[in-house]
Amino acid sequence: MARPGGTEVPPLRLHADKPQNLNTVTSYGPGYIEINLVRHDQSVLVMPEGEIEPWPVSRFEDLEPAHFEALLEKGPEVVLLGTGDRLRFPHPRLTAALSRRHIGVDAMDLQAACRTYNILMAEGRKVAAVLLVEPAAG
Repeated sequence: MARPGGTEVPPLRLHADKPQNLNTVTSYGPGYIEINLVRHDQSVLVMPEGEIEPWPVSRFEDLEPAHFEALLEKGPEVVLLGTGDRLRFPHPRLTAALSRRHIGVDAMDLQAACRTYNILMAEGRKVAAVLLVEPAAG
């Protein structure tokens, strides 16, 4: 399309560019999460690059400080904790190792964590998402 005077108008783009090789949450529902179109029925740790790793617990109540300490070697800027179907806040003793390194931990329900992860990943942030997948009811 040309403007008056003959200069070209670039098309409007409504999406951000992102490399195709980044791990992206593509779907979620009761008892599962889908990353890069691969379904996971267990809790996972996902970062923009690298393998999707199994997370050792699926119940919020089973989280221990050692689980969060293990994230230090990954070097995230921020950790998202998807706490399952409902929002629950971890006791500060669980995330103390991350706090000492000035790594933020944001707790939210699984759906919000998935959406937030995709946004931060697309912005180029080094985000780690711990996504607790609770067994589907019934």
